Amino acid sequence: MGYEKSIDAFGEAYRVIPGGVDSPVRAFASVGGTPLFIERGEGGYIYDIDGNRYIDYVQSWGPLIFGHCDKDIEAAVIEAAKRGLSFGAPTTLETRLAEEIVSLFDGIDKVRFVSSGTEAVMSALRLARGYTGRDDIIKFTGCYHGHSDSLLVQAGSGAATFGNPSSPGVPADLTKHTLLAQYNNIQSVAKCFEQSVNGVACVIIEPIAGNMGLVPATEEFLTQLRALCDEHGTLLIFDEVMSGFRACLKGAQGITAVKPDMVTFGKVIGGGMPVGAFGAGAKIMAHLSPEGPVYQAGTLSGNPVAMAAGLAAVTKLKHNPSHYVTLGNRAKALMKGFKSAANSVSIALETDVRGSMFGFFFSDTPISNFEEALQNDTETFAKFHRGMLDRGIYLACSAYETGFISTQTTDAMIEETIRAAYIVLQEIAESKQS
Repeated sequence: MGYEKSIDAFGEAYRVIPGGVDSPVRAFASVGGTPLFIERGEGGYIYDIDGNRYIDYVQSWGPLIFGHCDKDIEAAVIEAAKRGLSFGAPTTLETRLAEEIVSLFDGIDKVRFVSSGTEAVMSALRLARGYTGRDDIIKFTGCYHGHSDSLLVQAGSGAATFGNPSSPGVPADLTKHTLLAQYNNIQSVAKCFEQSVNGVACVIIEPIAGNMGLVPATEEFLTQLRALCDEHGTLLIFDEVMSGFRACLKGAQGITAVKPDMVTFGKVIGGGMPVGAFGAGAKIMAHLSPEGPVYQAGTLSGNPVAMAAGLAAVTKLKHNPSHYVTLGNRAKALMKGFKSAANSVSIALETDVRGSMFGFFFSDTPISNFEEALQNDTETFAKFHRGMLDRGIYLACSAYETGFISTQTTDAMIEETIRAAYIVLQEIAESKQS
């Protein structure tokens, strides 16, 4: 495949946009080469400006569960846009989408819409602190909750430690109340509680982590986490920005018996438009302005175009729950094919699937936390990514991201992808022997 136009476009972008991209992962830094500049999407495919077609397993990092240019979502967006892009005033679309979410998630009585997942999490943390009157929060290494200051922290030398800023521009004072624990390790969480001087407001977790690769929390761990939060009067927040409506209709809560106190949403509830939300029981949400003292606002929150797209997407999912069976089966078939291809040339590969979400590591041991994920063979992943791209397969350009199946990803596409994986892995194995 030729990438000349994308190479030129990247050079032009680099001159006026930092790093040439508006989100760092898009830069292909961890896999090498030049990022593709996309011209359009159609169903399960994307097309770059060089005219190359790719089977798309990124799907805008998750929200396009019905693929690109879904007719129902497209029609809803066009109809809404004709009435006006934004009013800065309430519309009934907000209420209707909120009603759909509340009807599906136990323990959620009310939701507040925002414009991104980062904003949803940032607001949920503020509400948790305001509700409990405490400052400290616990998060897990490898779980990404957006780029707000208090969450941009890195682990110290211990299993659980107070966080230090992991980005210049983030004052230590803004992260000193963030404690870090190890995913799937309840002892590290208990240690964080012991270290907290004035009490922990909340524990926030991706119940199905999708930003260290796909690494689900075990049922035992979530059960223990719920008990620990109850013991300390701490709120448990499920960050379902990625897994909400993706893993299944009720997100992770349709898989685990553990119920959180608060949930954050994004991606799928926007149908491809910028949307986020956070929700909880009425008692907690009553602390949010204008009912309560915890302030949160946004001019474009609940804008009618995003609400129309989200309502169309969520309604289709609610009315067609069988989609999740098909999506799950195709994700399993894809990962089974990757595993067989790797086994055929003696390359170690670990895979996992949760609904329409899939992930794989070039590792000879299962991955249960970020520290283990960091040990996977990123050099092999980079070669695999490039080889698959050259054969028309668009995978996430990082070893620490999750892949997605859409309703437009056909069995034939899965088979084509597996055939490509056999060829690419064979080439990688031969290159290691030479």
